[in-house]
Parts: sequence; C-alpha cells; structure tokens
Amino acid sequence: MAAMFQRLTRPMIRRLAPGGTITEHGITFERLTNGDGVFTVNIMVDGRRIHRVIGRESDGTPRTQAEEFIEKAHRDAREGRLNLPKGRKIALGFREAATRYLEKLAEEGGKDLVAKRRRLTLHLMPFFEDMPLSNLSTFDVERYKKARLEEGTKPGTINRELAALSHLLTKAIEWQWIDKRPARLKRLAEDRGRIVYLTVEQAQRLVTAAMQDQNPHIYPFVVIGLETSMRKSEILSIRREYVDIQRRVIYIPKAKAGAREQPITTQLAVFLEGYLDASPEGSPWLFPSLASHTGHTVDIRGAWRRVIIAAGLEPSEVVPHTLRHTAITHLVQAGVDLPTVKRISGHKTLVMVERYSHQNGAHIEAAMDALEARYTFQALPTARHG
Repeated sequence: MAAMFQRLTRPMIRRLAPGGTITEHGITFERLTNGDGVFTVNIMVDGRRIHRVIGRESDGTPRTQAEEFIEKAHRDAREGRLNLPKGRKIALGFREAATRYLEKLAEEGGKDLVAKRRRLTLHLMPFFEDMPLSNLSTFDVERYKKARLEEGTKPGTINRELAALSHLLTKAIEWQWIDKRPARLKRLAEDRGRIVYLTVEQAQRLVTAAMQDQNPHIYPFVVIGLETSMRKSEILSIRREYVDIQRRVIYIPKAKAGAREQPITTQLAVFLEGYLDASPEGSPWLFPSLASHTGHTVDIRGAWRRVIIAAGLEPSEVVPHTLRHTAITHLVQAGVDLPTVKRISGHKTLVMVERYSHQNGAHIEAAMDALEARYTFQALPTARHG
C-alpha cells in the first residue's frame, strides 16, 4: 500500500501497554491483557462497512497482512464495477438489486413472489443494505444466519430466506448483473420434530368459527385447505376457470413441484359449485380483492387469527399451513397408501410424505391390532426358573 505509517510502527507496537490500541489507515492493533496483540481492519468500501479480525501477533500475523486485506477489498470493488452494465459508476448494491429483481420477477410471472418480497424487504434488504452484490461473501451470509438465529428465528424460516437469496443471485448472473456467484449458501439443519395438525374435533371447531367470521373469504379458505391439502398461496390464487366441477379437480399452474391438477372431494365440488354461483360476476378470481395489486387476496392474517382464537386454538401454533398438515395427516391415518397421498398433496418425493406417518397415531395402533389378529397363538409369560 502507498500509505505511510507514523503511529502503527514496530517500535510503537512493541511499546504498547496492555489494554492500549493504535489505529491508523483503517488498521487497529490492540494489546491484550495477556500480552498478545490483535490486528483488525475497519474500513468503508463502496459504501459498505468492512470489519475483520486479521489475526494475532502470537500467530505471526504482521501489519502487512492487514494492509494486503485492505488492498484486496478495494481491488475486488474495482473489479466488481468493471462487470457492470455501461453507464454505471458504482457496484449494484444489494437493496437496489433486490428491488430490481422483484420487479423483473413480477414481469416474468415468477413463482412465490409474495413470499420472496416479504423475505427480502423485511429481512435480507435491511441486513445487507447497500452492500455491493458482487462483494457479498460467505462470511456475510453466515453473519446473517447468526443474527437471525439470535432473534429466535427458526432454522426452517432462515432456510427459506436463504432460498430467496440464492434465487436472487442466480437471476443476477442470468441478467449479467454479476459474473459469478459471490458466496456459498449453506442451509441450517432443520428440526424435523412433530407436525402440528388438527384433530377432527378441532377442525370442526375451526370450520364453525370461520363460517361465523365477518370476512367472507376465510370460510371457503379453511374448507378448501382442509379438503385438499393445498398451500395458502395456491388457494388464494385460484381462478374461476381453474375449477372443474365435473372432473372434481382444481388446476394449479404454479405449484411448488410444477403445474398439476388437485383432486377434490365430492363435498368440496358441491360447495364450490354453489360458491361460484353466488359470487359476483366480473372477477376471474375465487378470492377477489380490489385493494391487491394482484387482483386477488394475498393476506388473511387478521381473519385467520380471529377464527383461530374463536375456535379455542393457539395462534402461535396453528398457522394457515396447518390446514395442509391436517389434510395429509388424516389421509395417512385413514389408511391411504403413501404414493396416493403424494399424488394428492403434490409433494416431490415419498420421503416428504413419510413424515406424516406419526408414530403415535391411531392408525399405527390399528395396524398393530390387525397384525395381532392374523396370529392364532397367544404369547404367555416366560416361566420363572428356580
């Protein structure tokens, strides 16, 4: 580096007393109480604050290593600017990249746009702010994961946020905003504990509460969820033309595992026929909303919380996705084979469906009773030996 040091010199470092620090040109040396010393770097590069611990004196870390780190940070920033479209003077910041990503994704008709927008605007953008997208490092991602865990966020939620970040980076390469993926995204191990689902009696209470609620959409939402296992976004984005009463299916063009036809019960087919006949004409959506930019309802949190409380259930445990868990669990407990359950639920693999085979379910006891009935012998206690 071209910088000349007057304070952070070897003689000054050697004379520094325990607890003292010397800072110059973004490099800090601190003398610890045990006599060891630590070099750290704290600089601004393209509007991004970079703070790193370079190393300890006892490990042989010299000041030049900190200088080399700073030089590399500026060099990486310059290289990042060289890869930008013509006319740009500074590297594309994360906040701007995320905003443009959401706009272009909407134009392309991307999937899970509502969820991606929420994860980016509420969590990822406030954390990474205007950090140049090309400078995003694996260390930065690990910092994000640590910060979210310290907030009490579940690993599964963080993994879905990382999935949104991963897709942003993939599209950024495709749109030539960056030339390569700048960071490695390692997902957290998730707790595959018990799946929360409603008993038949709890489901009935929820249906009754939804029927009595002031929101006209919450009742059909609950009914469809319980009788199909469809996801929240899939239900709320149903178009009238997607419902085939005669064939008893609902077409889902943007399901998680790809476009598919969702089978429905006869009871639901009769309900939907009446619901469609009573719905006002003019809107193509099953859940229309003039206030939504999509034309259909995308947020039912207020109504959902009301009916959950009215049904005597716990809002922190019973979420809209619980309807999907409930439908799949009851299919399994009714004795439906897993490949058929997979066909109904739209899961990608049987492994995902096997999670619903709860070990403490009544269907497990019934299966063991059936096994016992096949045998004619009776197991007797072993005689004691004197």
